[in-house]
Amino acid sequence: MKCLKYILALLIFCLAFFANAQTATITGVILDERKVPLSNVNISSGRTGTFSDANGFYLLEIVADEKTTITFSHLGHKSVILKDLILITNETYEFNPIMKVDAIQIDGITVTPTGRKSVEGIAVIAPQELRKIPGANAGVENILKLLPGVSSNNELSTQYSVRGGNYDENLVYINEIEVYRPFLVRSAQQEGLSFVNSDMAKDVSFSPGGFQAKYGDKLSSVLDITYKNPVNFGAQLDLSLLGASAVVETVSKNKNFTSISGVRYRNNSLLVNSQQTNANFNPVFADVQSYMTYRFSKKFQLGFLGNISLNDYQNEPLNRQTNFGTLNDPRALVVFYQGRENNAYNTQLAALKGDYFLNEKVNLKLISSIYHNTEEEYSDVVAQYELGEIDTNLGSETLGEVTSSRGLGSQINRARNDLDALILNISHKGNYAHNERALEWGVKYTHEDIRDQLRESEFIDSAGFSVRPPFPEFNNNEPGEPFTAPLVPFEGINSRNFVKTNRFSGFIQFSDRKAWNGNDIYYNIGIRSQHWTVSGTNVAKTSHTIFSPRAQLAIKPNWEKDMLFRISGGIYQQPPFYRELRDSLGIVRPEVKAQKSLHLVVGNEYSFTLWNRPFTLIGEGYYKKLDNVNPYTLEDVRIRYRANNSAKAYVYGGELRMSGAFVPGTESWVSIGYLKTEENINDRGYISRPTDQRLKLGVLFQDYIPDIPNLRMYLNLVYNTGVPGGSPSYADPYVFQNRLRDYKRADLGISHIFVNGDKTYPKDHWLYSFKELSVGFEVFNLFNNQNSITNTWVRDVDSKQQFAVPNFMTARVLNLRLSMGF
Repeated sequence: MKCLKYILALLIFCLAFFANAQTATITGVILDERKVPLSNVNISSGRTGTFSDANGFYLLEIVADEKTTITFSHLGHKSVILKDLILITNETYEFNPIMKVDAIQIDGITVTPTGRKSVEGIAVIAPQELRKIPGANAGVENILKLLPGVSSNNELSTQYSVRGGNYDENLVYINEIEVYRPFLVRSAQQEGLSFVNSDMAKDVSFSPGGFQAKYGDKLSSVLDITYKNPVNFGAQLDLSLLGASAVVETVSKNKNFTSISGVRYRNNSLLVNSQQTNANFNPVFADVQSYMTYRFSKKFQLGFLGNISLNDYQNEPLNRQTNFGTLNDPRALVVFYQGRENNAYNTQLAALKGDYFLNEKVNLKLISSIYHNTEEEYSDVVAQYELGEIDTNLGSETLGEVTSSRGLGSQINRARNDLDALILNISHKGNYAHNERALEWGVKYTHEDIRDQLRESEFIDSAGFSVRPPFPEFNNNEPGEPFTAPLVPFEGINSRNFVKTNRFSGFIQFSDRKAWNGNDIYYNIGIRSQHWTVSGTNVAKTSHTIFSPRAQLAIKPNWEKDMLFRISGGIYQQPPFYRELRDSLGIVRPEVKAQKSLHLVVGNEYSFTLWNRPFTLIGEGYYKKLDNVNPYTLEDVRIRYRANNSAKAYVYGGELRMSGAFVPGTESWVSIGYLKTEENINDRGYISRPTDQRLKLGVLFQDYIPDIPNLRMYLNLVYNTGVPGGSPSYADPYVFQNRLRDYKRADLGISHIFVNGDKTYPKDHWLYSFKELSVGFEVFNLFNNQNSITNTWVRDVDSKQQFAVPNFMTARVLNLRLSMGF
């Protein structure tokens, strides 16, 4: 009996052994038409199946020594079917399919098992376009500024406003990791590089409003970037007169480890020296960025994002002459400078992201990051100015020079600003997807530790006497009373703040896709919440809590015409960050509440064929009702808040964008937008907000010579009506409602492509080792328009009138560019 038990046990063991041995493995990486890894692809064979991970990697065990059919399916793509595959026992077969877009896919709408991009108007931007489009700040922000709802009248800045919001109201994510920006930047020419390295980007998505609950607590927009997960070794090198960049992609032999790393250097001297201020300018902008992924198993992978950015801005202004006024009354401002400014903005970011695929339906994520930012602004600049009339006589030897003075004076600016910011984040996200339904959730803890020392002063001397602030204690009643007031700066700030903020936030959202009377319906509903506490030295501990419900609905009717209608909205709230808590005197106000916006967006997408080529027409209308508004002033790219909730506001507008193959084989678009935004401060009535842009026209056009198809032209055109130009110091904004001149700009790029994916060479050719090679030139501000970003206010000593002298941006600039890939 005992022997029989041993025989049965041995028999069962042998059966199990041979059953396990009679299997084979098929593995690989699934790519789309752009050779980008495709996630969430369903791989099925009979009763067994799996999904590709975020890197497009999959692994499936099948029965060996018999015919097997394997199907690769993904919503929005044509299925790939591998028929009658026979693998021997223990064989590992590598198959890397390329999935093509399904002909019935809605242009610009990708329906995935998680519901992403199915219910809101997200603009999907091809990363290769980011690298081709010319611009003074080439990259993601450069192409965003061509969208109808995005505004920027400063080509030196990577900052942008969306649908009436300001620069602080935009979310930026890289691989689901939130990105922060420097705080103290006051002039756009101090900005060197965007945080986003466009050479490393795989997917670029942008939502100008009405976004889902899974995104954070901001009022205006979301820029969602996904960096590449390489599938083989590669390298990219770009050289130009503005700087250089290099990107390297690596993959381990077993494909478990991938990395993409980039190094960039930029020097803005070429651009800044085209402005009207002559200066000794020595900027150094550089950064190193890397994203690495290690796959421990097919269920767990770990990603790391690291970034070190160094921005050292040194400027010694020398002189400036700005001609302004009218033909009948031309004027000039001549300024001579002494002194220098030295600003440094250094940031470091390290983040870990763990993905655990519990099964094909559940994905769990843990993300942690640490962001450290140190900033210094040290400057001592003396400006002696002369305001006068200029000689307009064409035959005169002094044509364009000042002939008589209307105002003489000097101005001394001094700054000793130091900021140290440490931001820690840890969050958990998860999603459950089954068929067309998806449930997503997340919780996050954020700790912000800000150490800020703000010391600024501005002394103004006009007609031989120091101008004091217009306060009662400086009233001058001489000679009846002696004037004994102290000598103080016209504007001065001296504060030291140590502030800590702890934030707890979370969200949950549900999305589904249904069919109703032959129509496809997509919807998403969700809610966010955040609780935060502000404390610090001489800061009363204060807590706040907010809730933000959001929803999106899209309907694709069963019509012959390919149309999609959508509506989205909700209550969007933005808890104050440190800069919003600090008022114009540098005092921290912890009682500041979150700004709140009731947001509604309606839109339509129509895909059609014109001239036998595909086109899409996208139209949207939006309305925002804002409460608890924190008023601010805008000086160049510097935002100064009042740190109170003393205003209410509204924004409304409409947009149209037509994109398609205006020229066969290329993608171009034309966009037009209109918006109006006004605010009511302390119930004094509505006036224009600093971002009241009104009319916006953007054109992105690509072309080539038919006989020389590799000679390409890229052109972007932007026209914005002028925004409010601000007001002098201490002036009532309700009195000064003048506007800057309209912003008009054209950037042209022409390049010859020697090698790319469509044009390769045999092994014996010297170009064989290149995967990409192009040489070209760019002309920034093609028509040499004089655009202005702000006004300098100068006092006329005779009439005491103040004149708004425009600060002009860059003139026409030529740049050469060389790009190569290996």
